[in-house]
Formats: sequence, structure tokens, C-alpha cells
Amino acid sequence: MCVTLRGRLTSAFLVVVLGPVLLGSIFVALTAGAVNRERTTERLDQAEMTVNAAVGAICRQLQAAADAVAVVPAADRQAVAGQLLARGLATDLHVTDPEQPILGRAATTGDANPAGWRDCADPAEANPAETATALAASAYADEVTVTAAQRIDAAMLSRLGEAVGVGVGVALGPAAPEAAGTTDRELPAEPGRPLRLTLRAAGGEPAVRYAVLVLIVLVTAVVAVVAARWLARSTTRPLGDLAWAADRVANGDLDTRVPIPRPDELGRLAGTFNRMTRELQSYVQALTASRDQLRRHLAILGDTLSSTHDLDRILPVILRTAMTATGARAGLILLTDPADGRLAARCGVGLTGDWDVPDADLLKRCLVPGRGVLGKVAATGSPLRGAACTASDEPVCESYLAVPICAPPTEDSEPEPGVLGVLALYDRLGGPSFEDADMRTLRTFAGQAGVAVHNVRVHEEAQRLSLTDPLTGLWNYRYLREVLRREVERASRFGRMLTVLVLDLDHFKEVNDTYGHAAGDQVLGEFARRIRLGLREVDVAFRQGGEEFVVLLPETDAYGGVIVAERLGAAVRDWPVPVDPRRPGMNDRVPISVSIGIAVFPEHGGTAQAVLDAADEALYVAKNAGRDTYRLAERVSRVGPEGHLNPATAAIGGPHPPRHGLGR
Repeated sequence: MCVTLRGRLTSAFLVVVLGPVLLGSIFVALTAGAVNRERTTERLDQAEMTVNAAVGAICRQLQAAADAVAVVPAADRQAVAGQLLARGLATDLHVTDPEQPILGRAATTGDANPAGWRDCADPAEANPAETATALAASAYADEVTVTAAQRIDAAMLSRLGEAVGVGVGVALGPAAPEAAGTTDRELPAEPGRPLRLTLRAAGGEPAVRYAVLVLIVLVTAVVAVVAARWLARSTTRPLGDLAWAADRVANGDLDTRVPIPRPDELGRLAGTFNRMTRELQSYVQALTASRDQLRRHLAILGDTLSSTHDLDRILPVILRTAMTATGARAGLILLTDPADGRLAARCGVGLTGDWDVPDADLLKRCLVPGRGVLGKVAATGSPLRGAACTASDEPVCESYLAVPICAPPTEDSEPEPGVLGVLALYDRLGGPSFEDADMRTLRTFAGQAGVAVHNVRVHEEAQRLSLTDPLTGLWNYRYLREVLRREVERASRFGRMLTVLVLDLDHFKEVNDTYGHAAGDQVLGEFARRIRLGLREVDVAFRQGGEEFVVLLPETDAYGGVIVAERLGAAVRDWPVPVDPRRPGMNDRVPISVSIGIAVFPEHGGTAQAVLDAADEALYVAKNAGRDTYRLAERVSRVGPEGHLNPATAAIGGPHPPRHGLGR
């Protein structure tokens, strides 16, 4: 069940108003009842004391009368008793004397204590079942017993009631059940008051007070309901108009306005809503224009990312799109160099001061991670934004915003991807500084840049892995064909020479058979390492297949090729390769040697395939000459069979699969 705002306001007002009224009424009623009970108790306490005093006075009066009769001579007792009775000091005088008759109006029984008389001195001797008819006090002299009595009648009880005060009645013995609005107190018989009495006190008139309280509550409730309905209606009507207008605005009608009924808080709220709607119209128009512009840039960015792996084309598009989205004046992208970890500038737009240089000079700028704003972003991986940048080696600006460019997370990557670079923007146009929204936007573009850089590096690594031999690290047979063709074309164009060496490990099959293929792999890896160490930076080494390798020596003649062949042969021959022996007692160092065939372009072949075939034929000649030597194509080398390899890093390659002969 949905309760409206008007209902909630009405309920809240009623709770606020009627709650205290009801609580106050309950408190007043409880207080009045407690006060009434306390007053009744006080009246009963006072009545009890008064009754005790009155009955005690009667007992003392009777005792005095009995004593007066007992102390006079026997001849005078009759006269004294008559005077006491006449004066009303007693209603009965009972004298017991062996020589005289019993005197008094109660003498008919001849009993000193008639039934129903209560002795003031000893009420415990009375029979509780008998109804008390008189109070009695006795006096003794010689053999004479004088008993003075006072009859208990309605007149006596009336006098006791008048003595205790208004509102308290006195009854002899247990009273009738309590009536509504009365309180009874039963007084047991005791010395000095031998009568069993009941005091009944009439309460106040609580019903009248309660009726008045109920009437007050009802009147207050009616007034509160009327006031609550008026208050809720006067409050919710403007809110209803405001809700209607907000619903219209939410549906796209930005021309909706709310009437301002009166200049109170709700009126100010309506005015604020109207002003907000007008400003929202202008914002929507500006956002629409910005969205269209950003959409065009994102389309360009998407086309660039999907059509190329060239960072020099991708990064400027990302930077310009980020500047457009955030309103920045200038921007800079730096990437981390995997070799030394420094930040290298890749592209910049709108830079001033020392950074306003041509693109070729900008690419030479590097920053150290951990130093300055950009260095801290690269070192910590946390974005930074602030006012003027104080770092001397960074672009001068009035405000900056820099975020890290991180590699996209993958299933096998670390929880915190490494920082690939930094994307920085400078001087936000139309505002004093960049805001949180600009940071979120820039992090989105940094994510795009991270994906692009990561994809390019993955693509380059995939290309490298596809062209290298995983065992030796040398270029493979597939790449040999391309490099040999390119080097032959370059040598032909510039009239230079190109020397090709084809190398083959001697008796490598025996190494595998004796020490196992794992040891054979160790020998191949060490052989490749020694080849790399024995070459220049411009020389290129390949693993053509199995234990056969190819080395290209650009701008090198036959004499230079012979020198390299001798150096490689000595490097291999002089240091046996350490391996893990298959069985105990086996030698843990394997001696190896290499046979080398040498051919020179264009002396021994006019094409890439021809010069490679010539070198391969020279290799067969070296094998047939006893191995562990080298031969120049088409003639026998004069230098002599000396050569051992130092394996160095190289890759497999060649124009066509190598030929393997028996005995290699």
C-alpha cells in the first residue's frame, strides 16, 4: 500500500500534536488518581487517630465512673451510681456485692459482664462472634466489682463519624463490600479500643475529571486533523506541480516551467527549478554539439586502431581526441623504453617553451621515472592533476592532468598491469583547472592508448618469434630468404660484395646418440652463442636447420670471410661444450668442431640462391676434406683447415630447405 506525501504529512502532524496531548492526558489522569488515593489515605489515617482518641476517651470516662463507685462506702454507692447515670457518664453501672443487689439498668441479668460488652482493658477475652453492644470498664474494691458501661448504638456511631470529619464513615464490625469510589479500612480490637470498627472514606469525583480530559483530547484531535489537512494540502500542491514539471522535463520537454505561488521556500524551489531547466537547455545544446564532434573523432580513432599497427599514426589521433573531449590546450604522450625504463616522448600537440620543437627533435626528449609530475605518474601508476607544473624539464603550464598508460589486463597478466607510458594534458580551456570528470575521460583514452601500444608490441613480438629459432635465438630459415635477398640487392645496387658462410657441426649425430638430445640442444645453444660473439653488429647469423647455420657478412670480400671462418672455427674448437652426462663416468665436456663453406657475391653467384648454393657446395668440399676446416667456393683455401666455432645468437633462414648429406 503506497501512502502519499499528503498522508504522511498529515500523519506526522497528528503524531506531533496528538502524541503530547495524549501523553499529557494520561499523565494528568494518573497524577489525579494518585493524588486522590493519597488524600483518601490521609483522611483514613486521620479518622483512625480520631476514632482511637474518641474510643479511648470513652473508656477512660467509664473507668473513672467505675472507680468512683468502687471507692465510696457501700451505703453511698447507690446514690453515686445514680448521679453518674443521670449525668450520662455511663449508660449502665453494674455493682457486684454479696450483701447488696446489683445496681444499674443492666442489673437484670445478675452477670458482671453481660454478653456483647467489650472490656476496654482486655478486648481479647471477648467472643469475636458476638456483636459488641457496649464498652465496659471495671473497678475492684474489697469483694465488690463495679462495671461501668456505655451502650453502642446508632447515636454513638454517628457521634464518632462526626468526630472523624467529612467523607469518612464509621461502622461497627466488618462493613459491607466496598462501593464504587470508596475505600475501606478495618480497625481490629485492641487495648484502649476494644471495638472492631470499619472506616469508609468516599473518593473524589475522578469520573468528572476523566470526562473533561477526554473532551479536551477529542477537541484537540478535531483541531489537529483540520490543521493537518490544511497544512498537508498547502504543502503538497506546489510539490505536486513540481513533480509534474520534473516528469515533463524527464520526458524531454525542457520548455516546461513551474508556477511560483508565493515567495516562500517552495516558491524559491520552483524558481530554482525553472532556472535549472533553462540552464539544462543550454547544456544539452552544448553537449549535443560536443557529442557530435567527439563522435567524429572516435570514428577516426576507431578506423585508425583497426587499420594499422603504426604507433606514429595511432598516438596522435588518441591525443587529439582526448584534447577535444576535455578542452585541453596542449597534450603529450610518452612511452616507457623497455631497455632502460626511461620515458621517451612519442607525440605532442600545442606544447610551448622548450618543448615547442619539431617532431624529430621531440622524439629525442626523455624523462627519468620518479622525477617530476610525469615521472611520478610513470613510477606509481597513479594519476595526478593540479595547478602550475614546477618541474624544469617538463612542459610549462597553468594546470595539468596526467594519467598512466597501462597494458590491458589479461588472464595471465599481473593484478597490477605495468605502466607503458603517460598521457598528459595541459591548460584546460574554459576553466581554471581540470575536474574529476576530465580525469575519468582521460583515463578512458589512456586505456585506448594502452591497448594500442600493447597490441603493437605484441604484434612486433609475434613477428620476432615467427622469425627466430626458439632453441638458439638466431634468425630462422624463413627470415634468411628475405634478408639474403635484401642484402644481395643492396650489394648489387652499390657495387659492394657480400660473403656467405654456411657452417655445419661435425659429427653432431654422434653427440645426440652418445649424450642424448638434451645435451645436443645444449651444444647447439652454445655454438650459436659463440657465433654471435665472433661477429660484427652488421653481420647476421641464421639457423638454417638441424646443425647447419648461415652467416651473412655485408660489405666483406673473400679474404674477410676467411678471417671470420678461422675465428669461428677456433672459437668452437678450443673450448669443449660443458653438458650434463647421461651416465656416470661419461665426459661432461663435449669437444666439437665445425666445417665452413664460403661464397662471395657476385664472384661465386649472381643471385641470392646462387651464392647460397655455392657456399653450400664449398661446405661439402670442406666435409670431404676431413671436416674441422673451411673452403672457399670453386677453389680450395690456401690457409689450411683451422676453424672452431663460438656459438652466438642467430636465427634460422634460407631461400630453400638445406641439403643434408651423410657423414655431416
